[in-house]
Amino acid sequence: MSRRRGYSVGGLFGLALLTACAAPPPAPAPATAAPAPAVQDKPDPLPVTPVPVPQVVIVQSPPQAPVQPQATAPPQAPVQQQATAQPQAAPPQINDEEQQALALLVDLQRYAVEAGEDLRRELAAANVALTRTRNDPNRIRVAMLLTLPAAGPPDDARALSLLEPVVGRSGNASPMKQIASLLYAQITERARSVREEQRRTAAAQEKLDALRAVERSLLLERSRNAGGGGGGGGGGTGR
Repeated sequence: MSRRRGYSVGGLFGLALLTACAAPPPAPAPATAAPAPAVQDKPDPLPVTPVPVPQVVIVQSPPQAPVQPQATAPPQAPVQQQATAQPQAAPPQINDEEQQALALLVDLQRYAVEAGEDLRRELAAANVALTRTRNDPNRIRVAMLLTLPAAGPPDDARALSLLEPVVGRSGNASPMKQIASLLYAQITERARSVREEQRRTAAAQEKLDALRAVERSLLLERSRNAGGGGGGGGGGTGR
């Protein structure tokens, strides 16, 4: 009995809790409206006093004569600056005579190494050219070839006669005259040496001929003496 009463009290207590939980919440309190802002009164505008505008007086200056611009000197041409690097000197020009002299020197050098047959052909061609044109280069070529034994018998006399007009020409020493003078001096020196050698050879030959003449005279005298002595001995034997 007491147990049931305990159950009943507990059940009632649980039911009360459920009822309390199931009850709706209380309604919220109504919101109070915000107070309206107070409207301030605008101040009255201040009175505006107009500022007086000063009177503008325009003063015109008297007309002036136009100022003419001063005449300026024309601009001078800029002075060219002197170049620091000096221009290269142009090679000297070679005239016709110098070109002929160079060609002649080449020919003379070739003559010194050519064989006899080639030199003989060169001499024949040079004589033909000299016959056609008697100029200085042709004279010097023939004179040079006449002094070479491989080209034929040397003819120093004709070589000197060909060079004399070139060497004896008055005026500045041209390249042709210098070559002709050098060749003329060489031929003259060689001719002098040849003449000196010929003179010594002739003197030696004269001495040799004189010695041979003396020898012949001695032999003749000896033969005469030998012949005379033999004849006298034979006569004595005959008596």
